[in-house]
Amino acid sequence: MKTIPAGVWNAMDYERLAPQAMDAGRLAYVAGGCGWDRTVAANRAAFDQWAVFARLLRDVRAGHTRLTLAGLELPQPLLLAPVAHQRLAHTDAELATARAAAATGACLVASTLSSYTLEEIAAAAGPARWFQLYLQPERAHSLDLLRRAESAGYRAIVLTLDASIQLASRGALQAGFVMPADCQPANLAAYPQPTPPALTEGDSRIFQGAMRHAPTWDDLHWLLAQTRLPVWVKGVLHADDARALQAAGVAGIIVSNHGGRSLDGAPAALACLPAVRAAVGSDYPVLLDGGVRSGSDAFKALALGADAVLIGRLQVYALAVAGALGVAHMLQLLTEELHACMAQAGCARLADITPDCLMPTTPARPC
Repeated sequence: MKTIPAGVWNAMDYERLAPQAMDAGRLAYVAGGCGWDRTVAANRAAFDQWAVFARLLRDVRAGHTRLTLAGLELPQPLLLAPVAHQRLAHTDAELATARAAAATGACLVASTLSSYTLEEIAAAAGPARWFQLYLQPERAHSLDLLRRAESAGYRAIVLTLDASIQLASRGALQAGFVMPADCQPANLAAYPQPTPPALTEGDSRIFQGAMRHAPTWDDLHWLLAQTRLPVWVKGVLHADDARALQAAGVAGIIVSNHGGRSLDGAPAALACLPAVRAAVGSDYPVLLDGGVRSGSDAFKALALGADAVLIGRLQVYALAVAGALGVAHMLQLLTEELHACMAQAGCARLADITPDCLMPTTPARPC
């Protein structure tokens, strides 16, 4: 059984220690995005463009971070993002992450591309669990995944729409990373994958090849008609897309650039958040995914319009370093860091966190 190593004082320390727990190839794959990793860097740098005002003489002795999100009562606004292939970090993979979520009351978003089946993950998780769906080339397979998620007690569907193409990062290529044989997606084992289309002269490997089965509005409308579960959409960066998704009946949106894994050069998720929030209004659920490494990062995202944030790479680093205990400890540290930031900013409740709590440190280019 793994234990918390010495020197973990902040949640971000798990990223510092990850190289001791993962081989170079696996670490390069997890840490990298695509191409030159410009968007990965932008996600992190965006948080440094904001400073938090310290406020005086505020009574925060009754403070807390409890919230209700899509019918879930959560102790803090920190969700575990859907991260594929967690066996790269730990043999217990998503089962360990699920146990950590259950122990801390956090909402787990299980990936379609998990190393264990969605049923196995549900059995290890607490009641706060959502299922992230990649639409499959065959609608029958997508529908089967949906029904399985419903039967396993997942409370919402998170449809990822921004990852039809994922190019490897240069770091992963230089490290010679190849997905290990034991990291295949368990949820898809029963679904035969289609034969890649035969391209004719003049066809593009991208347009007529990789994008052949990319989701369209027809697919979204079809999915919404198939389930009574709330459907969220992950991968929103543009205000016009946010408005259209809201009008289509999507339950909520997740502002995200897929951790920099889909389009190198995309704007930072945090930079797009204010415009998306303004587009959908104050009452529509909006989450932020991308670059969160500390409680003060979470505070800044909440101030700029997020109802909660998702934690991606940091959960994998904690998983690699200390298994389920590490993920639970990481969440505890993030929560305490958020509490400390709120207290010093004079915010006793999440509703007290507003844009007025922040000051730009550099001129920000709008999304």
